[in-house]
Amino acid sequence: MTAFDLHIVFDCTDPDLVAGFWRQALGDYDFPMPIPDGFTTWDEWADAQGIPVEQRPTGRTLVDQVRDRPDIFFLQVPEPKSVKNRLHLDLKVAPGLEGAERRDRIEEEAARLVALGATIARPADDADGFHLVLQDPEGNEFCVA
Repeated sequence: MTAFDLHIVFDCTDPDLVAGFWRQALGDYDFPMPIPDGFTTWDEWADAQGIPVEQRPTGRTLVDQVRDRPDIFFLQVPEPKSVKNRLHLDLKVAPGLEGAERRDRIEEEAARLVALGATIARPADDADGFHLVLQDPEGNEFCVA
């Protein structure tokens, strides 16, 4: 069997916004090259350099700086998300915990993610146990379990 790298790709209208959210949400991920000092976004830097908008990259990349998790790409697309995504991330934040302790840990992490810009779409309590379905700043669904 051939070995291959796995990358995760998000289509989004604002790669800076969505990449910035996931950078904070996941921890240990960062941009391969930091935004230069004195600027808060790559577009701000490009404006200062006089780089025309049509010549700028239309995506962002996050790379895990500590562990060996897949790179995540955020590609700019013209249209907003319009239906349920067919692929989503599960953030496993309560491994080994059960009952109220597990639920508390999940709700604690969801509150942190909401403070970063996520929204809670709905709770779920099914055969897999309690988890929360959230949405990132552009409405991409993910689970916190």
